[in-house]
Amino acid sequence: MVLLAAGGDSSFGDEHAFGQNADMNVYGLYSSDRFSHQFGGQADGLPQAMWYFRTEWIALPHGDERDFRFCPDFQVDRDWALAGNAAATSAPNAAMPLLVWVAAPHYLNGARLDATATQVSVADARLHWSTVPRLPLNGAWFNAESAAFFSARTLRLRGTRRDDAFVGRSLWPEDYTLPSSPATVAGVDSAAGLRAWVRADTASFSVASLWQRTAGQGIAPGQAVFGLMLNGAQGDDDEAHGGHFALLTGRVGEGGSIADLLVYNFYTLDAESEKGIVAAPVPLDNYLGDLNSGQAWYRPSWLLLATLADDAVPRRVDALMARVFAQFYKHCFTYRHAQANCAGISVRCLRALGWPVPALGGESWLRAFLALPLVALRERSLKAGKATFDYLTEDRTTLYPAQAFEQIGGDLLRRLQAGEPPANEWMRRLASDVQQVLAVHVPQFPSSRVPGSWPVVCSAEYRQRVPADPAARKIIPVPPRPFPAALRDPHPPFEATPRSEYAWRLYLLAILAICLLILGRLLA
Repeated sequence: MVLLAAGGDSSFGDEHAFGQNADMNVYGLYSSDRFSHQFGGQADGLPQAMWYFRTEWIALPHGDERDFRFCPDFQVDRDWALAGNAAATSAPNAAMPLLVWVAAPHYLNGARLDATATQVSVADARLHWSTVPRLPLNGAWFNAESAAFFSARTLRLRGTRRDDAFVGRSLWPEDYTLPSSPATVAGVDSAAGLRAWVRADTASFSVASLWQRTAGQGIAPGQAVFGLMLNGAQGDDDEAHGGHFALLTGRVGEGGSIADLLVYNFYTLDAESEKGIVAAPVPLDNYLGDLNSGQAWYRPSWLLLATLADDAVPRRVDALMARVFAQFYKHCFTYRHAQANCAGISVRCLRALGWPVPALGGESWLRAFLALPLVALRERSLKAGKATFDYLTEDRTTLYPAQAFEQIGGDLLRRLQAGEPPANEWMRRLASDVQQVLAVHVPQFPSSRVPGSWPVVCSAEYRQRVPADPAARKIIPVPPRPFPAALRDPHPPFEATPRSEYAWRLYLLAILAICLLILGRLLA
């Protein structure tokens, strides 16, 4: 293979590449020649989004004329329920991503890194290899174990070519592919079965078929895909035992490649991630393999992929996600670790499309009411007490990434096996289009980082993982990222008041009532 530009746009400059071929790269369902590739600070896109990507390479749909303004009576859930239908319109860009975070201007296919990690070869070319700088708060990095692992296989590399040198930003093993006829696995047919599968293997890459419409059905390049991504617990961060969750769309690539699937990654915008993560649609090879932000450098991952008869279902997801990300960048709704985290936003999107994802309810309202004052006094922080209340009362499906993965995946498998009558048009189309359901495990890449594990599904498991002494917990402090007031939408929607605020007010009223009662008795 030759060195390829990330897409068909002259802004990369021909002097930086051996050759360019936009047809050899796609983003999810869409060929890269439908995008212009630009540096965010110079791009003509949604201003709020461009602010976040002002130092990053992104891909923007050509001629995108979608209107992402919102009226004064804008309501998030109502808007999301309508936005998914945009995929059925005739507008050429109706279902395309708002943007794609490509991170680097060039990539190599079929590349081989030497054992010393100082040179990379592709076709007849040989380039000096180095990595992008490690971010200051990133506590681990590429090492000799990484070099041994990646030099043993061909790679897709993203980075920047300078003359005879290539500065690598991400690495992805090209042998991490879907086989044409994956082995079938029995027993993984429910939420409980998915949990057992996740917790059984964290060491090797594997693909298994959990359900097939036709026995012996194969996987073909070009098949549309809708999927779930679950990232595990980090081994070096006591705030990250819950893992991470995302939806993804795209097509099976040549040779069963999954590198170009598009991952819809929701992440807080109001803090500078120690990994350099910015919430965005991201190609899977970069989402997992970026040297700083790639999840596979931090923890193992599990994917549930449904191959489809056509692309109607993922196009509906894409259409909704374009609007959701526009709202997210404009701060029309806020990322909240209890009420609206990566799992909560994703589940909310599926419910808006028409998928009645099962709700598990909160862990314990009684414990929540008891914990609010106790945690506030112990931590000397009302904020900590209120956060505990919100965690204990939030629907576990939307709170815990692993629960979202299990409930969505288990519900899909149950419906497919039972042939249950669909509740609406979205579920009818999904049920009729799924050809096969695949379970894919991606192990953590070797590096100087300690190994991660499967993510917790409740507060009890979390308490078992972390040191009892808060001072002994490993927490990575990150700086805030204030959003410019001038970029905020003039008509922000109403966001629901957190439940903990009402609980705290009840406590205040109770305290006031007791004080008045005591005062009344003293004056009597």
